[in-house]
Amino acid sequence: MLVVGTFSFATQAIGQTNAPADLSTNTPAETDLDQLMADDDAAMDEVDGWIRTNAAEAAKGGGVSRDELNKRINARLDAMRQKYEDYLKRYPDYAPGHLAYGSFLDEIGKEELASVEYATASKLDPKNPAAWNDLANYEGEYGQITNAFINYQKAIDLDPTEPVYYENLATSIYVFRRDAMSFYKFTEPQVFDKSLALYRKAIQLAPNDFALATDYAESYYAIKPLRTDEALGAWTNALNTARTDEEREGVFIHLARIKYLAGRYAEARSQLVTVTNSMYDDLKNRINRNISAKVNPQTNAAPNNLSGTNLPAMSVATNNPSEIATNIMVPNGIPALTNPPSFSTNEASVMTNVPPTSPAHVPLQDTNPPVNPTNLLNNLDLSPPVPRPSSGQ
Repeated sequence: MLVVGTFSFATQAIGQTNAPADLSTNTPAETDLDQLMADDDAAMDEVDGWIRTNAAEAAKGGGVSRDELNKRINARLDAMRQKYEDYLKRYPDYAPGHLAYGSFLDEIGKEELASVEYATASKLDPKNPAAWNDLANYEGEYGQITNAFINYQKAIDLDPTEPVYYENLATSIYVFRRDAMSFYKFTEPQVFDKSLALYRKAIQLAPNDFALATDYAESYYAIKPLRTDEALGAWTNALNTARTDEEREGVFIHLARIKYLAGRYAEARSQLVTVTNSMYDDLKNRINRNISAKVNPQTNAAPNNLSGTNLPAMSVATNNPSEIATNIMVPNGIPALTNPPSFSTNEASVMTNVPPTSPAHVPLQDTNPPVNPTNLLNNLDLSPPVPRPSSGQ
């Protein structure tokens, strides 16, 4: 990616899939857009290759200057931008073309111009859920967060089978919960309940999405008092979707931390025994030190027995997910709220009181890259989960 930030929303591709299009049934606008988006992907891959190659050469004392590289990149992107503008001159009323151009503009850091394209697409085709999702992404990052709540709900109403829309609304409500409290007339616990229910619905629709499962589980860190059983269930669900040993052991760290926060120190220590990867040594040692400080602050001696808890045990001495925490209900078994609050049909006129953070820009079509297990290490505080791109539908 050319522009990197700290907060992003998942995007919904404009009716594209990873499978080759059946050009025999496509309209000229669709066929030309397929080719244009392929050119877009090629341009971004080429630019990414230039950046990587120059960085490798610079590390050896070579490479071109930053100014020269930027000039080369800008020339390549300007040519791609001109292709989009030429396309829209030919097909000015084709909403997917405006969505594609908006995604391109967003990726190269032209967010306000991108929002114009999203708005145009929503007017040309008000039944296109991707248009409302992308417009909500912009509102959530730069505009009126309450409008983002409304537009994500519009996307959900138009396509209730797309997990990205539930995930984005869940994250927005979670991150901007003071605005959500005012907008929905909720208490903070009710806002958390709504966000978690939306996450659970997304998980029901994408049950094997590890990153989504971890985002949901991380949400529990901010809720006070800690909902121990729910948090352990959410992390158990994430464990069942983990694809690598690194991801599984990262989840073990989180399970140990939840148990530590719940005062279940013996269980937390048992859980830490299952973590053997050296990449987690620092976190593992930190949790063990915290446990020692809690159970015996003067001598740091570990307790012989920790009793008095009526919470379900989750002591683990195995890496087999099927043998772990079988007594805890996982999120996939929890239905979404059966009576969710109604949404306003009017655009909100009040600006958010919470300034949005800078976005991380995502490509129009994402191939759902594997999650870097080290990301688990960066979320052991109370920071909100960060939505991430998902593959287009």
